[in-house]
Amino acid sequence: MVKFLALSLLLVTFSACAQTATHVPYWNTNTQLIPWRLPLAPTIAALEYIDLDDDGDPDVLRGMVNDSIPLMWIDDDDDMEVGDVEGDTDSDCLLLDLNRDGHFAGPQDLSIDWNDEDGDGIADMQLVVRNGKAATRNFFDWEADYMYVMDFDKDKIMHYIDWNILNIQAWEKDGHSNFFTDYHGNSLFMKMHGSSYRIGDLRYNWENPFIFYDKDEDGLTEMAIRLVDTPLFRPKDNKDTTFHQVDKEIDILYSKKIDHVSFTFDLDNDNGPGNEFDFDISLNFRGPGFDYTDQKHSFSSLRGLPEANKFFYDSRWRKVDELYYPDQDNAWNLIFNRGQWSQCSFVFDEDDDCNRWERVEFYEPKDLFKIGKNKGGLDNNAQADAAGDRGEWDTDFSGKGQLYVGAFDGRIHLYGAEWGAWRIDQTAYSYQGFGGLYNRWRPERTQVEPKTFGTVKYTDTNNNGFIDLVEYDLDGDTLFEDRVSLLELGVDDRNEIIPTSQNNYEDFQALFSSVAENMWARANDAVSVAKKYKVDTSHYAFYMKPHSLHQKYDYGYWLNFYIYQDLRHVAKLKKDKSLLASIDRAYYSGKWKSLQ
Repeated sequence: MVKFLALSLLLVTFSACAQTATHVPYWNTNTQLIPWRLPLAPTIAALEYIDLDDDGDPDVLRGMVNDSIPLMWIDDDDDMEVGDVEGDTDSDCLLLDLNRDGHFAGPQDLSIDWNDEDGDGIADMQLVVRNGKAATRNFFDWEADYMYVMDFDKDKIMHYIDWNILNIQAWEKDGHSNFFTDYHGNSLFMKMHGSSYRIGDLRYNWENPFIFYDKDEDGLTEMAIRLVDTPLFRPKDNKDTTFHQVDKEIDILYSKKIDHVSFTFDLDNDNGPGNEFDFDISLNFRGPGFDYTDQKHSFSSLRGLPEANKFFYDSRWRKVDELYYPDQDNAWNLIFNRGQWSQCSFVFDEDDDCNRWERVEFYEPKDLFKIGKNKGGLDNNAQADAAGDRGEWDTDFSGKGQLYVGAFDGRIHLYGAEWGAWRIDQTAYSYQGFGGLYNRWRPERTQVEPKTFGTVKYTDTNNNGFIDLVEYDLDGDTLFEDRVSLLELGVDDRNEIIPTSQNNYEDFQALFSSVAENMWARANDAVSVAKKYKVDTSHYAFYMKPHSLHQKYDYGYWLNFYIYQDLRHVAKLKKDKSLLASIDRAYYSGKWKSLQ
């Protein structure tokens, strides 16, 4: 508790109104600095203390913020004293009547509840309830948040509230991608975009949960898993009989099944200060999923002071003492051992420019050459990179979410994918970064979308789960000028299958390390072949000095590809069809030494 040390308490009641009112405006109200905290009261005389349980000390502190917005602190751990000018952030609850309608925790109001589960004086969990307008019904309310954050690593970082505008700002950050909200390290949140009074069972959530893993204990995130329980919404015509069994104000019911999951990994673990999020690959499963009603977690600190429930428009969330969700230890096994899936998407951040906190965002299997959010192209997903990523899609889940390293390009691919596409952004000119779109960046991407771009399309023509046809549009005219069939070349398209479910983060990290080193070795083999055929490779000197694992992967690919194309050009000049075929086979089989 912050103490007002000059206060002398001579009153038997808990009103401070009889004191001389000294008005002290809070120093960081609407400055250009970050508003990290709720402004302190400008005068002690404006505060009211209420003893709800007749134990001789206050349980509620009432006052105003920003001159006219009523606030209330509820002392859930019974350590408030007269003279405190605010509640504490280990176990108390803050209510703000933002619309000044006389009701707390109602429409358009903000509530924040801290919970200290282990009693060490540090909050382990924080719930933010930001309700939307009462008139918003029948779907997600994107202005509302019902969101728990669990702080496993005890860094005291949870939600970020902008106290000037009194709202969650989940995308605010320091520098490149150092987000204020606790997406870093070992953390977990559960969320629904809906007002609390519209949700049927508050023990469940939509993002349920979103889990972040710090595998090397450096305080940063190397891996994340998002699990989704897609809600059922009351239709506007109210004809769905499911909703006839619940209160007419309830619009959101959960299926209590996880039907949508995403995984993302920082394969080269190159995150760090200034580059806090640098995921490289993501997988997404969708389908019937799995029931998780046996994944109950009980909490002793969630229930609030019952005598204070009378102040709430909707006090149900103050009575919850259990939550249902697959936790950070069980999620992986439940997804693979219990989940029933019907499709899988894959994306790889080839231009290494993604700094989104959630994942490398997914391309969609749509038009190859349309560009722009919601325009029907690969990047139709507003959160996707406009250019630079490679997406692949297994629409029947025949590959079970497994992977393989393609001999034809040395890269990681999705086993079972019917097709895929890489929208080339060789220099990351269309730099995605953290993505934009939200909060004060709303509603556009921050990146510059290219007007033209190269495209590579991949197809599995023989339906064996492996890519065997590669088509190139390198000049960006939307026409494929080159086409290579592994089957026609006599190159085996099959590769060793990597069972995703049997690998952990360290295994994926080792996989990428192997891929990058092999890519670099392959490029050096290409240089040797080029010397034999008197193709000068000094023009590609930039690619010959990689300074990181990812640069070995990236530079190795491009060095290999440039030399391959130059060798093909020489064979064409000589009109040597046999040499041309040998070059193609050597490149697409990954066996340059056959030409040495």
